[in-house]
Amino acid sequence: MRSFFCAIFLLMISAAAFADTVEAGRDLEDQDIQALRDWINTKRQVSLKEIGGDLSISGEVRTEFQAAWETRNGKRQRGSGGEAQLPARAYDIEVNLMLDYRTDRTWASIKLEFDNDAGIFNGTLNKIALERAYLGGRIVDGDLYTIDGEIGRRKMLLSFDSKVQFASFFDGILVRYDHALENIADFYIHPGGFIVNERMDQYGYIVEVGFLNIANTGFLTKYSIVDWDTKHYSKSFVNDRFKFLVSQWLLGYRFMIKSIDKITLLYAAGLYNSKARRLDVSDHKRANWGAYIGFSMGQLRKQWDWALDANYQVIAAQCIPDFDVSGIGLGNANKSGFYTQTITPLDGGGPSTRQTAGGLTNYRGFSITLDFLLTDKLDVQQNYMQSITLDNHIGPFRQFKQYEIEFIYSW
Repeated sequence: MRSFFCAIFLLMISAAAFADTVEAGRDLEDQDIQALRDWINTKRQVSLKEIGGDLSISGEVRTEFQAAWETRNGKRQRGSGGEAQLPARAYDIEVNLMLDYRTDRTWASIKLEFDNDAGIFNGTLNKIALERAYLGGRIVDGDLYTIDGEIGRRKMLLSFDSKVQFASFFDGILVRYDHALENIADFYIHPGGFIVNERMDQYGYIVEVGFLNIANTGFLTKYSIVDWDTKHYSKSFVNDRFKFLVSQWLLGYRFMIKSIDKITLLYAAGLYNSKARRLDVSDHKRANWGAYIGFSMGQLRKQWDWALDANYQVIAAQCIPDFDVSGIGLGNANKSGFYTQTITPLDGGGPSTRQTAGGLTNYRGFSITLDFLLTDKLDVQQNYMQSITLDNHIGPFRQFKQYEIEFIYSW
């Protein structure tokens, strides 16, 4: 028995000595991580009243019905018997939770999206996305100008203006310079850099410049340029996926229609991809241009308010990357890419051909969206869009129509 207790005692001493050795050998980074955890834990013990600042919590509950019709070379893609085995009618249940915290010179914003399919057998319960998570601060606070810096995640469309592009996530750094030029215009320039492919150390770059309410007339103009062609890949068709340096020039005129007391915006934009090349998949053309024109009317503030947006879009095959299209598109039920057989993964399962090139570009069509507030918190949004292949010599001939109605309760 005495030998047993001696063995246990020696084992305890050895374990303690081993633990000390491991603890002493930890990297400085591990110690910093623990220090960070301790610091975060102290924040949990301090109330908002003590630290100051403004915390806002908001959210949305959405119920959506969508009916879509799509053909590819005359063959139906959706519904019973459709080639892509996607439903012609879909129902979604969605919850969005937003948190924003702001002090005099700093802020942070978070949005969690819970977007799930409805149904007993095909419904989902686990679709969660981090839609927004960024922090920012005011670098310079002048009398007529400000400079802000932000870092983190958001959709590009939250920071840059377009009806047809910027559907990608902006995971990166954004700088905002805003300057009020008295009796001339409200001028801004917003440059940024974002991650495209972490494994390949690939980054994209974007800048948008704007003049708003020029000479107090309501006219505005915006110019943006985004560079996706920043990395070389060994496979030429993968390289082609990023051969995009897209410029967009937007003109607009904002005014009040007094007879109906509605603010209206007329807008038109042109796009050009200067990196496009004449390839077999594009029928040996530089199909690198695009345009849209439309109007928006009304604002949503109180019960019975309504807002309407209608626009017409024309986007050539090489105008925008197929993973960055925010416009109407062509449905693309089979998830094909323009340069690759599928949009994902990166190599898309191999190159596509001029006969099979799909994706979301090479279309012309129109979109109409109407919002109507039934109460101060309940919005009914309806959208109808329709498109058709722009160039019949590139890819399959496709047609697409979609109607969507969504009930949105926000608080």
